[in-house]
Amino acid sequence: MTEVLTGRCLCGAVRYQCGAPVIPPCFCHCESCRRASGSHVVAWATVARETFRTSGPVRSFASSPPVLRQFCEQCGTPLTYWNEGSPGTIDIAIATLDRPEALEPVDHVWMEDALSWDRPNDGRPQYGQSR
Repeated sequence: MTEVLTGRCLCGAVRYQCGAPVIPPCFCHCESCRRASGSHVVAWATVARETFRTSGPVRSFASSPPVLRQFCEQCGTPLTYWNEGSPGTIDIAIATLDRPEALEPVDHVWMEDALSWDRPNDGRPQYGQSR
């Protein structure tokens, strides 16, 4: 692992580190991400799962098989998204990074689930579902 990214939850009880993204980061507008985060969109960075390490009280929730989401059990901050169909990678919520501005999403995915008032006009590619 050449680049190490670090992050934490809101209360600081959970800290994590991981390697650099293995694919370009994205904005996800799917209903599942919206409901899990309480936001209209989530920015994700996909990293090699073998590089991801946490410390602190992390809880997991099977939000929609085959998806497992992790969050801080103390403050509830959503931290990761893992799909067992992609066992070698895990998605990190970019906003939880210590330096979130270091990773800029390149596109929007799951626009078919986006709320009617969520129509980004930032020039990034938009996909109805995944890339």
